[in-house]
Amino acid sequence: MRRPLALAFDLDNTLWDIGPVMARAEQALHAWLATHYPRITDLHSMDAMRERRFALAERRPDLAHDFTALRKLSLHEHAEEAGYPVELVEHAFEEFYAQRNTVELYSDVLPELERLGAKFRLLALTNGNADLKRIGIAHHFELIVTARSVGWAKPDPRIFASLLAGAGLAAGDVLYIGDEPIADVEGPRGAGIEAVWINRNGADWPEELAPPLRTVTNLHELADWLTP
Repeated sequence: MRRPLALAFDLDNTLWDIGPVMARAEQALHAWLATHYPRITDLHSMDAMRERRFALAERRPDLAHDFTALRKLSLHEHAEEAGYPVELVEHAFEEFYAQRNTVELYSDVLPELERLGAKFRLLALTNGNADLKRIGIAHHFELIVTARSVGWAKPDPRIFASLLAGAGLAAGDVLYIGDEPIADVEGPRGAGIEAVWINRNGADWPEELAPPLRTVTNLHELADWLTP
């Protein structure tokens, strides 16, 4: 591999642990609904609302790339079912979204974004709907591409093509870093982009897939490799 000009990062489970974030956000949303629109939570537990949203996603594959639209549409359906005005959707989503963007960065993230940013152009590419401005790290990235903004989700090669076009780079100029074997390694490789697997939890690499260019357990290891 020749030295890349830019590093492109996945976000959820690469820069922070998304599990606790989503659990807290959904709890906050359910509590807010219970206070302001209790007929919704009388009808549906938090788990039941999640299952309804998953079912909605299956019915609306055209929205598979847009978690924000799916959640708002699900809230719209709950409002109508419970006899509430659909105006509640934006307020309810904001309650959820504020918590969704309250994340605890892994301890290696900030120092290594600073270190890597001094040597490489930094980009972000995510299927999620995190707001890096709210989180406070948007200034580290010159370009942030989301599935929602371009209409395609990883591992679709078109989202990686959008990243390259937006950054004015060729596939060989970029190294992608992410935690999911299919979305974050197979996906970019399908678009001609080399990928590093960040395996923070000691997972096994799927036997059916060709191994990644490199595996690291944190960004310290990545930076040590790229900036000897």
